[in-house]
Amino acid sequence: MGRLPEYLSVGIVLKPHGLKGEIKVKPLTDEERRFDTLSRVYLGEEEGCKELEITARRYDKGFVYLKLEGLDTVKAVEPYRHRTLWIPRQMARILPKDTFFIADLIGCRVRTLTGEDLGEITDVLETGGNDVYVVNGPKGEVLIPALKKVVVRVDLPEGFVVVDLTDMEGLLPDES
Repeated sequence: MGRLPEYLSVGIVLKPHGLKGEIKVKPLTDEERRFDTLSRVYLGEEEGCKELEITARRYDKGFVYLKLEGLDTVKAVEPYRHRTLWIPRQMARILPKDTFFIADLIGCRVRTLTGEDLGEITDVLETGGNDVYVVNGPKGEVLIPALKKVVVRVDLPEGFVVVDLTDMEGLLPDES
């Protein structure tokens, strides 16, 4: 399982909030109250990961506001602006069946039932109804709806996804 990332992103620091070192974070998780179960997050740095202890958290209008131990001023948290917060994979929640972390899907090769290589997943669009895999390959950019009738197999350790495009006429660029 060497291709799966060791850390998963959980939020992006938008800016300092208030005068006592609180930070405003845009969560990168579907679980609205995910930070309730986290006691620490990590910030990637050139010399490794920096562990940050969460001492308080609150939620407002889709954002989470975190207070981190030892950071008590705007000046102390300003360097974290626009930085990603991470957790080790072992701290990740267990996903329901047929649900995957976006970070695990990025880089997977996509092929059809007949073995045609469509390319690599470069992004996942969260549309509300269903996710859409952005695949770049020999046919250019292809958007694959992440529906059970379309995505028939996901093998994360091997890094590939098999799709059934039988009922998806016109999805590929060279189809009429």
